[in-house]
Amino acid sequence: MSKQKTKYITIPSKTILPERDASRKPVLECVNLGITLGGIKAVEDFNLTVGRTEIVGLIGPNGAGKTTVFNLLTKVYQPTTGTILLNDKDTHGMTTTQINKAGIARTFQNIRLFKNLSVADNVKAAMNNEMKYGMLSAILRLPNYKREEIAAHRRALKLLSIFDMQDMADVRAGSLPYGAQRRLEIVRALATSPSLLLLDEPAAGMNPSETAELMDSIRKVHEMFQIAIILIEHDMSLVMNICEGICVLNFGHVIAKGTPDEIQNNPAVIEAYLGRKKEA
Repeated sequence: MSKQKTKYITIPSKTILPERDASRKPVLECVNLGITLGGIKAVEDFNLTVGRTEIVGLIGPNGAGKTTVFNLLTKVYQPTTGTILLNDKDTHGMTTTQINKAGIARTFQNIRLFKNLSVADNVKAAMNNEMKYGMLSAILRLPNYKREEIAAHRRALKLLSIFDMQDMADVRAGSLPYGAQRRLEIVRALATSPSLLLLDEPAAGMNPSETAELMDSIRKVHEMFQIAIILIEHDMSLVMNICEGICVLNFGHVIAKGTPDEIQNNPAVIEAYLGRKKEA
């Protein structure tokens, strides 16, 4: 599936968004976001606006602060400075659970599955907020419990089918091949019905064939769910081919934002991350 170039326009607030998202409020606005860890400013003056259906890449050298930004967005860390607006709502003081309910789901650098549970049960575990039965109903296996469980299982199979994993529903998650475990993490994140999906190095450890398959799957997710996606990734081929906008971090600071073409030709990015151009 080939990538089509996205047309960006400047909306009245001077923010640049994809044209298709310009008439709606951004899904995410980070304003002067920062955090100090152990006396060191891990992230400082981080500003990023993401359109409601935009795919954004967050790149930079190791230690640049990328995962720290994800941890701030999901409230693993509380910001020292700045504001995070999610769906136009200030997330100040929210917990990780509350931020997930509000619309952010994520995957991690290191796979975090319930490895002794089945594939389907891993997905259903993420639907806990939507279950409408109580503990007593579950213990006694009352009709309401059974209806909810059947509906959840059907939805889990539907989500798994995005990655052609429905036939693996009863397989123990820990026995899956590495690439399949990565895909299962994404499915589980989608099960929370997010408006913003954060993917932390989704292609890590994958071979070129698996990476190409992942790229197509991310596009499929984006097309089916019409949600915003931010991904951290070191595979520049994946980033340049799938992301519409790219934000580059270095030592906790944003050094560039733009389209893939702009980023690839930005001198500051070339020097800090992509590698110096050789002199003639």
